[in-house]
Amino acid sequence: MEYEAAVKGPLKLKGVANKEIQNPVKSKVKHFNFPTDIKELLNPLKFPDYFGVRNLFKMKDLFNARVHFGHKEGTLDPNMKPYIFGSRLGHLIFDLDKTTELLQDALNVTAHIAHRGGIILFVCHNPQHTVTVENAAEQAGEYAHAREWNHPIFTNSEKIYNGVTRLPDLLILLSTLNPLMQEHTAVRDAAKLCIPTIGIVDSNSNPNLITYPVPGNDDSPTAVQLYCNLFRDAILLGKSKRSKVSSS
Repeated sequence: MEYEAAVKGPLKLKGVANKEIQNPVKSKVKHFNFPTDIKELLNPLKFPDYFGVRNLFKMKDLFNARVHFGHKEGTLDPNMKPYIFGSRLGHLIFDLDKTTELLQDALNVTAHIAHRGGIILFVCHNPQHTVTVENAAEQAGEYAHAREWNHPIFTNSEKIYNGVTRLPDLLILLSTLNPLMQEHTAVRDAAKLCIPTIGIVDSNSNPNLITYPVPGNDDSPTAVQLYCNLFRDAILLGKSKRSKVSSS
C-alpha cells in the first residue's frame, strides 16, 4: 500500500484503508501521554517514585551532615571532576545538586531490590564506622561486612563455604576505599560478577566501576550515619510495600 507522511498533522494513507486506519490512530495519539509514558518505559526506576524515597531527605540534611566536604586540593581523582562545585580554604566542595539527584536514584534502586526480596550487603572497611554500618544493616534486616575483606569471598565463594552460595543482589559501599586509601576489593570483585553496587565516592575515589555512584564525604561520622539511615529506611519502605501486596 502506498502512503505518505506529512510533517504536520495526522498520518495520511492512500487507498480504501485510509478512513478505517486514520480514526483509531487519532484516538490513540489523543490519549497517550508521550513525554511521561516514554520516560517511564525507558527508566522505570525513576518514574514514578513508587516508594517515596525522595521524601526521605532534603538537600539541607546533606549540608548539615557535611556531605559536601571533600578532601584537600591536589588529591582529586580526575574522574570526580564533574561532581565538584569548587574549593574553599584548600578543600574541595561537592555539588550537592548532583549528589541529591544521584542519592535519590540510589535509594530508589535499593527500595526496588528490597521489594523484590533481594539480598543487600552493606560494606565498609573503616573501623570508625563499623558499629554504625552493622547497626543499620541489622535494623534493615539485611547483612553487613564491616571488617577486613576476605579476597575470594565473592570470586571463590563455593570453595570457602563448601557449597553453592547465593551472592548479594546489591552492594552498598559506604566507602569505596580501604584504610590504606586503596580501592576496596569488593568494588573490583562485584564488577567481575556483575553485582550492582551503590558507592559513596569521595573526591579522591574512582567512581568508574560503581553502578550507582553517590559523590560525597565518606569520612565524617555524621555523613556516614545519614547514609546508613537513608538506605535503611529505603530498604524498609520496599519491604513494607511487598508485605502489603502479598497480604492483599
